[in-house]
Amino acid sequence: MTRPPANRQAFAFGRNWKRFLDTLDTGQIRSATESLSSMLAIEDLSTSRFLDAGCGSGLFSLAALRLGATEVVSFDIDPESVECAERLRSQFGSAGRWTILSGSVLDEEWLTRLGTFDIVYSWGVLHHTGNLRKALEHITIPVAPGGTMFLSIYNDQGVISSAWRQAKRLYNASPRPIQVLQATSLYSLEVAVDFISRLLRRRSLRGILSRPRERGMSRWIDVVDWLGGYPYEPAKPEDIVAVFEARGYLLRHSRFTQGMGCNEFVFTDTRANTR
Repeated sequence: MTRPPANRQAFAFGRNWKRFLDTLDTGQIRSATESLSSMLAIEDLSTSRFLDAGCGSGLFSLAALRLGATEVVSFDIDPESVECAERLRSQFGSAGRWTILSGSVLDEEWLTRLGTFDIVYSWGVLHHTGNLRKALEHITIPVAPGGTMFLSIYNDQGVISSAWRQAKRLYNASPRPIQVLQATSLYSLEVAVDFISRLLRRRSLRGILSRPRERGMSRWIDVVDWLGGYPYEPAKPEDIVAVFEARGYLLRHSRFTQGMGCNEFVFTDTRANTR
C-alpha cells in the first residue's frame, strides 16, 4: 500500500491485517491459493518470479509460494503490513524464496531497482495510493517482457462511489467507539442480507457468521477494510482496460462486478519482442 498525500487521513491497513492473521487457518490459505491459481489459470508457478505489490497480510505471497513460485518479493508502504508478511513467512513460508520489503508503487526509481517479474500481483491496492493514475503507470515497470499482471480496482459507480468516499473519510476521522459502531452496523446488515438471500434460495444457513469469504478472507476484516479504505479512487473497468491496452497489454481474463466491489483484470504484456 502506498502512502497517501500527507493532508489526507489514511486508514491503518496493517493494523487490520494483524487481526486477520490472528484467525488465519489452513483452510483460508488453501482458499487463497486456489483463488490465485484459478484467476491466473495456472496451477504451477515453478518457473515464475512473483511480485506482490502492496502485500497487506502477505497471504497471496504465501499462496504464490504454495503454487511453486521460484522467488516471491512482497512489498508494502505500511510498516504493520510488512510485519504481517514477515510473521506469515516465519510461520508458513520459505525465507530462502520469499523477500519482504518496505516500498511504494509511487516511487518509480525504487520500483525499477526491483528488476522484472513473470507475474506482478496487486489486488485492491492501487486505488488506495492517493494517486491512481501514477500507480497504474508505475505498475507496469516490474513486468517482465511477455509477463502477466493481475490487478483489482474498485468499481466506479458514480454518485454512489462519491458518497462512499465521504463515508470513508468520516470513518477515519471518527473516534474509535464510533468506528466500532459503524463497522458493527455494516457487518450486521451484510449478515442479514446474506441470511435472507440464502433463505430465499433454500441454501444452508450454517456458517454465515464464521464462513471465510472468497479468496480466504474474513467477513469482519473485509467490512473494516471497506469502511476504512481511504484514500479511495475507484475506476470504470473500461477505463482500466484502455490504459493498459494503450501500453501494449492484452486483457486475458477478467471478472467484473455490478456493485461496489473490485473488478479483476489479468493482462499479458504483448511487447516481448519489441522492447
